[in-house]
Amino acid sequence: MNELMIEPTAKASWHRLVKEAEERLSCHLDEEKESYLVFLLMRYLTRADLARTVLALRFLEAIGSQGRLREDRLQNVGDQCLLYAGLFPEQARRRRVRIGYFVDLGRSAYMGLAESGPAGTAALFSGLSEAFVTLMDLLRVMRQSGQQALFSALEAAETWAETGSPLAFRELQSHTGSLPMAGNPDTLQ
Repeated sequence: MNELMIEPTAKASWHRLVKEAEERLSCHLDEEKESYLVFLLMRYLTRADLARTVLALRFLEAIGSQGRLREDRLQNVGDQCLLYAGLFPEQARRRRVRIGYFVDLGRSAYMGLAESGPAGTAALFSGLSEAFVTLMDLLRVMRQSGQQALFSALEAAETWAETGSPLAFRELQSHTGSLPMAGNPDTLQ
């Protein structure tokens, strides 16, 4: 039976949920990434306009911008891609794109920030780009309730093939009862 735990602040509640997801996924984020994820959740999950954003267009606008506007736009694209990929994967189906689209676009946005943003944030955004799939998996675990599967067998196969997600790999393994193999099926004989 799940216990309802009330934390004194929203920040503490999100932090606890992130820590529980890390434990369930058997991974550990450094303090900087963990804090970033907590504040990302606090910042975006009250925004009703999130679902109406055309991310590719926002990315192009960011690339064409300069200075602080460019940084803000790239960060928004990266953050929203992370939320879509992890918390709202059904948005990919509705938009007729694969999860890999959000992963690639989000990684590119964060890497753009690492390369041209303020010197003090380069390591953070480079790290977010590199850890994007892990962060996506953590968010996916956070949204799971009860014993329901995180992915259908097809979603797990596609997500693993496109992103290398360890969570999708485990889900695929549980759906098939076997060890999935990567590669071109035409060359495996």
